[in-house]
Amino acid sequence: MRGYEAGVSIDADPPAIWSVLVDAPGYATWDSGVERVEGRIAPGERLKVYSKVTRRAFPVRVTEYLPGLRMRWSGGLLMGLFRGERTFELAQENAGTTHFRVREEYSGVMLPLVWRRMPDLGPSFIQFVEGLKRRVEC
Repeated sequence: MRGYEAGVSIDADPPAIWSVLVDAPGYATWDSGVERVEGRIAPGERLKVYSKVTRRAFPVRVTEYLPGLRMRWSGGLLMGLFRGERTFELAQENAGTTHFRVREEYSGVMLPLVWRRMPDLGPSFIQFVEGLKRRVEC
C-alpha cells in the first residue's frame, strides 16, 4: 500500500469545516489542484473529480460519511486491480480549533505499475489542506 497524507490545525469547529468539504461546486474556489467536482457529496453518491495535476477526471463514490468527523471517497479499476481511497478526518483539538487530515491510500495488483507513472502528489495534498484552512478561516 502506498499513499499521501497532509494535516493542519484550523481555527474553526468541525461543522464549519464540514460545510466546505461537502460543497462540491465550491472546491474549485479553494483547492488549487482541482478544476471542478461534479456530483453531490452525500452518502453513496458518485462524484467526478477533475484534477489539474494529472489532467484527468477521477470517478469516485462516497463510501463513508460521518458528518463533522470523517468522510471517505473510493474509486479504482474493476476487480480491485487498482484502488484509491481518500479519507477526510476532523478532530476537535480544543474550543474553536480542529485538526483536519486528508489521506489517500492506493492498493491493488497494478499498484507498482500505476505508482511509477503517477506524479508526486505530495505538494497537492499540502495545497489542499492549506486552501481549506484559508477558505474556512476567511
